[in-house]
Amino acid sequence: MDPAAAARQVMALYPRIYFACHTRHVRDPQTQRLLSRHQASILDHLDEVEPTTLNDLARHMGVTAGTMSLAIDRLERKGYVVRLRDTADRRRVHLRLTTGGVRLRQASSVLDAVRVEALVERLQGADRDAAIHGLALLARAAQQQMEAQSNAGHAESAASGGDR
Repeated sequence: MDPAAAARQVMALYPRIYFACHTRHVRDPQTQRLLSRHQASILDHLDEVEPTTLNDLARHMGVTAGTMSLAIDRLERKGYVVRLRDTADRRRVHLRLTTGGVRLRQASSVLDAVRVEALVERLQGADRDAAIHGLALLARAAQQQMEAQSNAGHAESAASGGDR
């Protein structure tokens, strides 16, 4: 199968798996507070050590800085994110996960483990092994693609003078 046909197959098949297995909400194991999948997705894009700018996060997630700022306001009020002003340029805002944000990110997954297990149980021996092997290959290709995009983005950002 050529790459374009294979890509069409992935595009057709992946949503079926996602909708069968994804979580709708994420529960904080300590506070029992519910967050939407979108809010949890934002936390998935942040780190507790290496800060991300609000503009970079908004651009990456395909929303305006204003929209992202509102979402971050809610997460900050709940104690999952902290905003830090850039000491060199006070207009820039860096985002970092708090201890609570790290806890929630570690407790959450886009996929519901019980649903995934039920799905995998429907496959027998060799089919199950082939499915896992195929997913591992796709995951490796995805990691390589993200690294290539990150390297290209860093080179582009350096050439343009960074995030302004």
